[in-house]
This record gives sequence, structure tokens and C-alpha cells, in this order.
Amino acid sequence: MTRNQRRTTRAQDRRRHERNARLGETLREVIAEELAKLDDDRLTMVTITTVEVDSEMNHGVVYFDSLQGSDGDGKIVEVLGEYRKRLQHEIAVQVKSRRTPVLQFKPDETMRAAARIDAVLREDARRRAEREAAGGSTPSAE
Repeated sequence: MTRNQRRTTRAQDRRRHERNARLGETLREVIAEELAKLDDDRLTMVTITTVEVDSEMNHGVVYFDSLQGSDGDGKIVEVLGEYRKRLQHEIAVQVKSRRTPVLQFKPDETMRAAARIDAVLREDARRRAEREAAGGSTPSAE
């Protein structure tokens, strides 16, 4: 390690992570408020789930979910891209930081994965209930 390089401690890393989490939540609130103000039918029922920001606040990834599902993701990304500069401007005005991150929009796969897992678990529970109702014992390994 050279003389000018510093080691970061766990406490410094934790504070940086907490700061990024707070900043991400603030940006999520600002972006969600601004989207609610827009009168664009293409963004009906779009929810901003999380915003991840790098430590220098150069880039921000905005994750969204919608009732349109994965079929509407491309269109929503395109529409959000049209409003990107306006959203960045509002972030600069409301957050009052030296830098405003360049926003990128991505669908939030977390919610969809959770829904798929839930559907699998419900189907498994339904099958087990049917087997028990039919009087059969549940096999130990399938």
C-alpha cells in the first residue's frame, strides 16, 4: 500500500452504505412524486421500488414495477427515458447536492421473482392438500 492510499475501516464502509441507502430512498421519493405529477397515461400504475446510487453520486439505477408486467417494460423504460432530464432537474432542485446522478431505468425483477416463488409454493400446498384429501400418504421423496 502506498503512502497516499488509505484503508477504509468497517465503520467507514457502514457509514457510506447507510448514506447511500438514505440517498437512494430520498431519490426514490422525489422521483415517485414527480411521476405522480406527470399527466402521462403510459406511466399509469408504475411504481418506483428502489433507487441505487453509486458512492460518488454519478450514476443512479431506478427500479420500477408495473401492472403491465414484463410485456410493458420496454415501453415504460422508453417513456421514463423521455422524462429523465426533467427528473434529474427535480432531484437537483429538491436534494440540493453538488452532483445529480445520471438516471438509468430498469424493471425490478425482485417483485416478479417473489410472485413466481409464491405461485410455486401455493401450487405445492394445493397438491399436498389434494393428496391428503384423497387419503394417500405423502411420499418422503419425489
